[in-house]
Amino acid sequence: MAKKSAAKPRQAAKAGQSGQPGEQAGQHAEPELVQLLTPEGERIAHPDYDVDLSPEELRGLYRDMVLTRRFDSEATALQRQGELGLWASLLGQEAAQIGSGRALRDDDYVFPTYREHGVAWCRGVDPTNLLGMFRGVNHGGWDPNSNNFHLYTIVIGSQTLHATGYAMGVAKDGADSAVIAYFGDGASSQGDVAEAFTFSAVYNAPVVFFCQNNQWAISEPTERQTRVPLYQRARGFGFPGVRVDGNDVLACLAVTRSALERARRGEGPTLVEAFTYRMGAHTTSDDPTRYRHDDERVAWEAKDPILRLRRYLAAQGHADEAFFTALDEESDVLAKRVREAVRAMPDPDDMSMFDHVYADGHALVDEERAEFAAYQASFTDAAEEGK
Repeated sequence: MAKKSAAKPRQAAKAGQSGQPGEQAGQHAEPELVQLLTPEGERIAHPDYDVDLSPEELRGLYRDMVLTRRFDSEATALQRQGELGLWASLLGQEAAQIGSGRALRDDDYVFPTYREHGVAWCRGVDPTNLLGMFRGVNHGGWDPNSNNFHLYTIVIGSQTLHATGYAMGVAKDGADSAVIAYFGDGASSQGDVAEAFTFSAVYNAPVVFFCQNNQWAISEPTERQTRVPLYQRARGFGFPGVRVDGNDVLACLAVTRSALERARRGEGPTLVEAFTYRMGAHTTSDDPTRYRHDDERVAWEAKDPILRLRRYLAAQGHADEAFFTALDEESDVLAKRVREAVRAMPDPDDMSMFDHVYADGHALVDEERAEFAAYQASFTDAAEEGK
């Protein structure tokens, strides 16, 4: 990485830490939060994690977050207009996704949930491809192996097992790549996640578990799911956990990069808890005003991941108004392209839902296909009789 020209960051205080970086000395101590950029845009140092980025690289992270947020807001608007059946917004979680996504190497493999739009952006998946499933015209929209980015997973927590199995295979193949699995605080209560932790630890799998703790599993707050901070759960399975400021893109980049390098060295899994906040609804079918207070959101708006990096860029002279204006214009172009692409998506053939259910033919599927074809034809027959 190129050397940055910013002033030397001040040193951050270390909270009770023992053993591996990010572990606490005691359960009741205040959890350590790895942070490199304060909400006010002040650069600070951490004794175990850091990044050394050029002004160009910092602007790149800012651009990633801005464009991802604009795409996300456009998708939300499209759902409200009836163009999508559902949408899961990432609003407020851009730093966690862009920071961790930019820590990955091309040969690393990603297992996302259904909200990792920023990670998809980092992996080169066209934003319009993310929308086909939510419009109901395909089952994913991209080839996972072309970007090492698996299809979105709707079943809560199951992708952690998929990632663990894939990582075990990577280790058996002797490759030095790593695997990352994304999940939320709600998924941390699923048995699949506990099983993934067990297998990954026992087999020393090169996998990073990246939990975006946005503090609300739909309407269920985190404190109703766990007695300890989520990252501490890793200790019980025999591998390290670390909590990072999920609204700090630099800290997310540094912590994830360190965890991935640890996995590549054959040192096994790491649990990263990105402590962030879901600024919007769980999905567009949810109404967060029914279960949380506005003052909570207002408090987190002051920690906005995009605003804090913008403050830093401006303070250090790394970006001027021309840069921000040009980026706004680029955002408008992206939004327009997404709108036009969604509305131009062709409806799938009704019978295509039966394709690829099995690799070979199956009698039951053939029977169901015939029954559905007859059902569809009945509407045409009725219309003909009514003429």
